[in-house]
Amino acid sequence: MTATQSQDSLVTVYADDALLVFDKPSGLHSVPGRGEDKQDCLSARAQARYPDALVVHRLDRDTSGLLLMARGKAMQSALSRAFIARAVDKRYVAVVAGILAPPSGAGGWGDIDLPIFLDWPDRPRRSIDPRGKPSLTRWRVLPGPAPAGCTRLELEPFTGRSHQLRVHLQAIGHPILGDTLYAPEAGPPPAGRLLLHAWRLSFAHPVSGAPLSLESPAPF
Repeated sequence: MTATQSQDSLVTVYADDALLVFDKPSGLHSVPGRGEDKQDCLSARAQARYPDALVVHRLDRDTSGLLLMARGKAMQSALSRAFIARAVDKRYVAVVAGILAPPSGAGGWGDIDLPIFLDWPDRPRRSIDPRGKPSLTRWRVLPGPAPAGCTRLELEPFTGRSHQLRVHLQAIGHPILGDTLYAPEAGPPPAGRLLLHAWRLSFAHPVSGAPLSLESPAPF
């Protein structure tokens, strides 16, 4: 299904009676935040057009790309179970500071296996800490545009911790460009945004069981 854009800037990549997939822009919250200035969000825009749309997962405000919503509580439960069972394949594109050589793992994939901890007084920041939850990110080097001294990556979060990709890349010394929360010393973000984009979602349709794979090319 071809992506369409409505008057309220809601880009619908896929829609049927069970689920919806949108292309979220960078800078837009997935769900409402605290305060009147944080009520505009993708879920609110979706519900204005699809009143039965319910949240299944989230993307950080500054991350762009594909976001899945369910139509009704039964589909929300089914899709949430798929996420818990790690039956949803999520892939991201990022540009990071520094040069990473392709890892020697199978298929050119490497792992970042570091526990992520939320220090409540320092929220929303997360950190690498033995007290944290086990967290695994797979990564590989991609061809394509990247500024001098930087590397373009594909990322697969095997676990789904908040800020996982940003924390893991910062922890290995290669923060994602434009990450003002975890790498403020890097200066102003290139192109005015975080260079992190959810480019592909793949999963079994909760009604038909047929494989469904949706893509959104990175806008950077």
